[in-house]
Amino acid sequence: TAGIIMELFVGAKIVNIDITKDEDRILFHAIQKLMIVFMILIEGIPQVFGYLSPDGKVVAMLGEALGGHGLFWARTVIVAQLVIGSYLLYLMDEVVSKWGIGSGISLFIAAGVSQSIITGLVNWVPVRPGEPLSLSNPPSGVIPKTIYLASHMSASDLAAGGLERILIAPPNSVFALISTIFIFFLVAYLEGAKIELPLAHEYAGGIKAGYPLKLMYVSVIPVILTSALLANVQMWALLFWTNPTLSKIPILGRNPIIGVFPTAVEAQRMGISQTTPIGGIAYYLSTPRGIHQWLLPLIDPERYSVYLMGHTVGQMLLHIVAYSAFMMGMSVLFGLFWVETANMGPSALAEQLVAQGLRIPRIRADKRSIERFLKRYIPPLTLFSSLAIGGLAVVATLLGTIGRTSGTGLLLLVSIMMQFYEALGREELMEMHPVLRSFVGG
Repeated sequence: TAGIIMELFVGAKIVNIDITKDEDRILFHAIQKLMIVFMILIEGIPQVFGYLSPDGKVVAMLGEALGGHGLFWARTVIVAQLVIGSYLLYLMDEVVSKWGIGSGISLFIAAGVSQSIITGLVNWVPVRPGEPLSLSNPPSGVIPKTIYLASHMSASDLAAGGLERILIAPPNSVFALISTIFIFFLVAYLEGAKIELPLAHEYAGGIKAGYPLKLMYVSVIPVILTSALLANVQMWALLFWTNPTLSKIPILGRNPIIGVFPTAVEAQRMGISQTTPIGGIAYYLSTPRGIHQWLLPLIDPERYSVYLMGHTVGQMLLHIVAYSAFMMGMSVLFGLFWVETANMGPSALAEQLVAQGLRIPRIRADKRSIERFLKRYIPPLTLFSSLAIGGLAVVATLLGTIGRTSGTGLLLLVSIMMQFYEALGREELMEMHPVLRSFVGG
C-alpha cells in the first residue's frame, strides 16, 4: 500500500522526485520507509484497538506486570509487532529486489496465495480440527474431502445430499476447484495478450523494436485499490456499530444505514462471524464467497434460508448487483486514475519515447504526433482492462475459489506469476546476449 501511494504521489507530482536520479531515488526510499510505518499505524490501530481481542492470559500478565491497563498494553504490543513485522517484510523485499528477480512483496503475496490454494486442495485436517473425522466433520481439502465422503457414503446417502456436499458445499468444493482452474487460465491468457507497437531507434541506425501494449494494460492495480476501499468500508462500519466509543458518535454511531452486525447469538445461529455485516451499506457491498452463499438461496430460498441472513430474495439479488457494480465501477475509476498518475497515459508515454530516441514509423518524431497516435490505443485499453479485471474479480468471487482465497488474491497470483515469468525471460536474454544490457538499460 505504501509503495502504491508513493508511486501515485510521484506520478501526480505531489512529491517532486525524479527517481531516475540517484539522490532522488534514495530520498524516495527513505520517504517510503516512513510511509510504511505510517500506513501500518493508520490501518492497524483502528483494528487492534477497535474490535480485536487479545488473549486473556496475555492481558492478565501484562496488567499484573505493568500495574494495570493490561488490555491497553496487550494491544500496544500487537501494534508494535505489526510495525516490526511489516518493516522486516520491507527489508526482505529490498533484498529480493536488489539481488533476486522481481519484487519481494509480490513474491510473498504469491507464496501466501499459493499456500492457501495447496492447503485447500490436499489438507486432510477436519473442518473442525478439535473433533475426529466423521461424515459431519470431513477433511477440509477438496481431494481428501471428496475421497472420504465418496468412500464412506452409501448410494442413497449420495443421492440424498452427499453429491451436493462434494460438488458445491463449502469448504473447498469440486465446483470451487473447477472455478479456480478456469479463472487461473483465463487470467493467464488475458495477461499474455498484447499488441506490439512498431518502433525505430533514431540513434542506433533505425534498429526496429516493438513496444508491447498489453490487453490488461492496468494489470490488477484497480482491483487492489477497490478491494482496499471495500475493506476499509467494512472495518469502519464495524467500528461504528460495535466500538463503545465510536458507536456513540451522532449520525455515524450504530447507524443501520451504514452497517448492521450480528450479536454472538445471531452469529452462531447463522453460522457466521460477528464481523460479517447483515444489514446496511456494509452488507450490500460485502463479498459473497461462492455460489452456495448467493445462487442456491436464490434458487431455493426455503432450503437455503440460512444464507439469506433474514433478507428476502430481492435483497439478496440487490446485494449481488450492488457488489458487482461497485467493484467494476470503482475498478474503472481507479484504472483511469492509475494510468494518469503512474505516467502510463498517452502524453507521458510519448514523452518517454521521444526522450529515449524512439519513434513510430510513418509518424512524425515529435511528442504531439506520437501522443495523438497513442490515444487511439491507450484510453480504450485502459477502460477495457479496468472493466475486465473488475469483472474477473467479481466472477472469481461469485463462483468461489479453494483455500479461502479471494477473487482478488487469485488474480494477484496469476499476475505476479506472469511478471516473474517475463522477468526470468529477460534475465535469460541478458545472459545469452550481454551486449543487450547497454541497449535496454539493464
